[in-house]
Amino acid sequence: MYDSYLAKAFYLCHMKKIGILGLLVVSATLAWAQTQTGKASFYADKFEGHPTASGEKYRHSRLTAAHKTLPFGTKVKVTNLANNQSVEVTINDRGPYIDGRVIDLSKSAAEALGFINLGLADVKIEVVDAGSGKTKSGETLAPIEHVTVEEKEFYDFEIARLIPKGFGVQIGTYQELVNLMRLSDNLKNSYKKKVTVQVKVLNGVKYYSLILGPFSTRSKADEFLAEIKKKFPDSFVVDYSRI
Repeated sequence: MYDSYLAKAFYLCHMKKIGILGLLVVSATLAWAQTQTGKASFYADKFEGHPTASGEKYRHSRLTAAHKTLPFGTKVKVTNLANNQSVEVTINDRGPYIDGRVIDLSKSAAEALGFINLGLADVKIEVVDAGSGKTKSGETLAPIEHVTVEEKEFYDFEIARLIPKGFGVQIGTYQELVNLMRLSDNLKNSYKKKVTVQVKVLNGVKYYSLILGPFSTRSKADEFLAEIKKKFPDSFVVDYSRI
């Protein structure tokens, strides 16, 4: 469903060919449902110590989870709708692969929610902190392809070309629009900053850079960079006057 929205939202970006020295900056205001409901399951004992999609090893004792689309490192609050017990987990794997299930929790997370003996639970998922989307090796993986999107997930775009002023903090550069949009929404909600997308073309390939801001002074941008660099170590300050 959202692929059609993405195509429309970036139509203007694709209308004009841009060389490596040419830049198109667009401001994208994105609203994605930050809550999701469905069935939760948990990892079987046989997966202890096995590598996850992010490269980290799965451990029963850690509060982690698998989700089909949320970027790696995203922190979500999961609430058991039967008993109202909640736990925060970090997304570090992909799945679950069974229809109707929206998240696969570590065993300790399932214990915290009180459904170990039941196997499944009806839960609500709420994003509380953005993730970088990067694997343990530093790569950024796209979400699983051919994922069925729930009807409750919608995207709303307001897009316009602009000439930004001041400074911004660039988080990263991506090729996958779907991954970029989800990360944009997570960043906007986590840091309460405007998200600007810079579109560049290199050797015929489009790249999309996520920039947070703007900041009126370099010192303010540096302060925010220091805050966000722990989670996004490749981030840096952008001086819009030099673009």
